[in-house]
Amino acid sequence: MSQLNPSAFDPPKAGPWPAIGWIAFPFFIFTQLFAVLTSPADVMMGHLQKMWYVHVPAAWITFFAFGIVLLASLYFLWKEDERADLLAASAAEVGSIFCGLTLVLGMLWGRPTWGVWWSWDARLTSTLVLFLIFVGYLALRSFVEDPQRRGQWSAAVGILGAINVPIVWMSVKWWRTLHQLQTTPQSLSPEYLRGILLNVAAFTLLAIWFIQRRYVAARYERAAEHAQQAAALGGNDE
Repeated sequence: MSQLNPSAFDPPKAGPWPAIGWIAFPFFIFTQLFAVLTSPADVMMGHLQKMWYVHVPAAWITFFAFGIVLLASLYFLWKEDERADLLAASAAEVGSIFCGLTLVLGMLWGRPTWGVWWSWDARLTSTLVLFLIFVGYLALRSFVEDPQRRGQWSAAVGILGAINVPIVWMSVKWWRTLHQLQTTPQSLSPEYLRGILLNVAAFTLLAIWFIQRRYVAARYERAAEHAQQAAALGGNDE
């Protein structure tokens, strides 16, 4: 029998989130067009460089999502509030999509620049491990039915995955890799910096909206499950 905080059984309020979605998508389209149209072709990579305006923000959202998974998992283990577990799962779903996108774009980038689609480079390999942890986290949740046990086991995997995030970030400094070092604002020309910062903001807003929408759906699903369980128990009492 689960001893979790029953507040997750209450359907959530809509709040201002639908309107935020209407802002996020046009903003994303604007930032993509702005970055592509205003930045010149790179001297070394030409227009291939413009893939950077998706690749870098996608990688950032991967880290951002796992940060939410970490904080929500720790809160769940502390308070056993199922809402935190559902938030962590929602962030993991969104994060897995962006992590997969990061890997695919990295392969598309690598073929013309490195001459290969894939290399067991430290940055690429550690990012693949992060993606597999995301997938394993979601697979684990689908196999465990008890909400309390599912939350506890998922939290352990989520915390493990979060430990891998700084490894991914520092991999280009700790080991010799094909991947370039992290770019800093000081090392970028203004025409490139404006585009990347705007797209990081747009991707972040989109990711927050995606996570919140998935969280709301998860809350409704959990409320429906609880209602079915309550009805079944009530039927047995008759």
